[in-house]
Amino acid sequence: MLILLAMLIGVVAGLRTMTAPAAVSWAAYLGWFDISASLLSFMDSLWAVAIFTVFAIVELIADQLPGTPSRKVPVQFGARVVMGALSGATIGATTGMVVPGLLAGGIGAVLGTFGGASVRANLARGFGRDMPAALVEDAVAVVLALIVVVSVS
Repeated sequence: MLILLAMLIGVVAGLRTMTAPAAVSWAAYLGWFDISASLLSFMDSLWAVAIFTVFAIVELIADQLPGTPSRKVPVQFGARVVMGALSGATIGATTGMVVPGLLAGGIGAVLGTFGGASVRANLARGFGRDMPAALVEDAVAVVLALIVVVSVS
């Protein structure tokens, strides 16, 4: 079950890069799960919470701008995989399964990146413009992230 949750937080990173690490850092900071004995214990610090939260908010705003690059270009794609892996590893760290969590999070990020792009494109066609599709994707990413971190605890 934990590996599935690590993969799902990776999917969140594929949808919104910084939402996944923001969610897991908040959950760890609030004590919803314990990662204090792992190398990823920095994720439960106030600094991690603040940095990832600011980045997540900026990303939610920037995603609405017309000049935002595709999530599938190398830099954006790589960032999604790295953040998915970090977030999955953090979830895995709750039971000492950092490496399986890291792998599952990275795989989830790949799935979320390509699946999210496809679903968003179809929604945008249906809506006749991108903004409503982007907002739906934002909501899905945030809700899925919350479901995952609550399920870990």
